[in-house]
Amino acid sequence: MKLNKLFLAAAVCFGSFSFACCSSSDDSPSTPEKPDQPDTPTYDMNGFPKGADVSWITEMEKAGKTWKDASGKNIELLPFLRDAGMNSIRLRVWVNPTYGWCNKADVVAKAQRASDLGFRLMIDFHYSDTWADPGNQTKPAAWAGYSFAELKQAVTDHTKDVLSALKAKNIDVEWVQVGNETRNGMLYPDGQADKNPKQFAELVTAGYDAVKTVYPKAKVIVHNDRGNIYENFQWLFDILKNNGGKWDLIGMSLYPDTYYGDDWKQMTDDCMTNIRNLKAKYNTNCIICEFGISWDDKDAAEFVSYLVQKAKANTSCEGVFYWEPECYGGWNGYTKGMFDNNGCATPTFNAFANIINE
Repeated sequence: MKLNKLFLAAAVCFGSFSFACCSSSDDSPSTPEKPDQPDTPTYDMNGFPKGADVSWITEMEKAGKTWKDASGKNIELLPFLRDAGMNSIRLRVWVNPTYGWCNKADVVAKAQRASDLGFRLMIDFHYSDTWADPGNQTKPAAWAGYSFAELKQAVTDHTKDVLSALKAKNIDVEWVQVGNETRNGMLYPDGQADKNPKQFAELVTAGYDAVKTVYPKAKVIVHNDRGNIYENFQWLFDILKNNGGKWDLIGMSLYPDTYYGDDWKQMTDDCMTNIRNLKAKYNTNCIICEFGISWDDKDAAEFVSYLVQKAKANTSCEGVFYWEPECYGGWNGYTKGMFDNNGCATPTFNAFANIINE
């Protein structure tokens, strides 16, 4: 994996980040002032991966959304995330989405922006035209009538096509998810794990082999939700192991919902134990592909800091990605961003600023 554009030194310039809620008024210019060259920070984009999925960024920008730092000054999102201590970006891929967002062209455009800033990249294939998650694993409309052999080929071709478009732009990719939150498989019903376990494993392997064809050094992730529940992972990865499925990393999601009584600290501790147990059973490290908490939860900053610190200290965990921190003001009904309802940065960003890469 090539070095990230010589972004040297652990100069997380927000090491003394101090966030407070800002007002909705803003008299600052529409884009942040660029510092004089001698004051321009350098960045260490290597070390422990700590980043975010920002797949909504282009759609939000098109809708006129803007972001502010804690003082109320307008910012550019991706440079702000880098200044805040993040070094990695995750982007989802849909096959033929209705409005075009998260299709190949949109993903390449976002990846180019992230790569130009030195971010490391994770690409997340949903293998659907829309959300793929534990409750939705719908085939792309264009693949609906395919035989299983044709479906495997479609996985191969789609994976190669998107990754080849990235590689053609000299964009490096460090991680690739083959499927998203595949608790019971993907591409239902053919790849539904409880009904067609062998076919699920074959689809995963088709994606794995396609990734390695384009990016031989990229780590391929199989992603499951409820990262604090060991049995949830044991069931799925036993199916893959017993049917010849291939993977390099085990991906996790973790979303404590304190409104419904979840204990975020216990869930995090259980997740860390789960990571160690999975490493012992499958000789595979894990990576937290998604985590989040409501921005206005009284413990939000403490939870994020605790999880990032614990993950970095866990030798079997290879990184953390906050899911869609840029969301605010009820964007698509999602409240687990890292900005308040006025689009101002919240103290949760301190969790990333206070982790220095080694």
